[in-house]
Amino acid sequence: MPHPQLNVHRHDRTTRALITLAGEIDFTTAPVVRAALAACLRDGIRSADVDLTAVTFCDASGLNAFLSASRLATDAGTILRLHYPPPALARIIEITGTGFLLHELHAVRPRSRRIPAAAGGAP
Repeated sequence: MPHPQLNVHRHDRTTRALITLAGEIDFTTAPVVRAALAACLRDGIRSADVDLTAVTFCDASGLNAFLSASRLATDAGTILRLHYPPPALARIIEITGTGFLLHELHAVRPRSRRIPAAAGGAP
């Protein structure tokens, strides 16, 4: 069975960072997420935004990585916010009462720009 793929891209602007994750976050890739977020704290980032638009899967290991990072960020006086989680992760966040992780304006993924097949678009 192949290992899940996760790509991490970080863009800094003074004391702010945008971290874009793409791929799957699970038991094998959650340490990569933890390391990327810990690096922000070590580098003096005061506000970290995590774009999850391209995340295709995230299990409890991923949620745990975000919760651990949030706790460390809070202790360091840093703001950590998640944006556009995949539907399954958004549901887990809702069920577990961890909505404080989400940036309220980006709590769900943006709608697809594809035209639905019923309206004459590609199936």
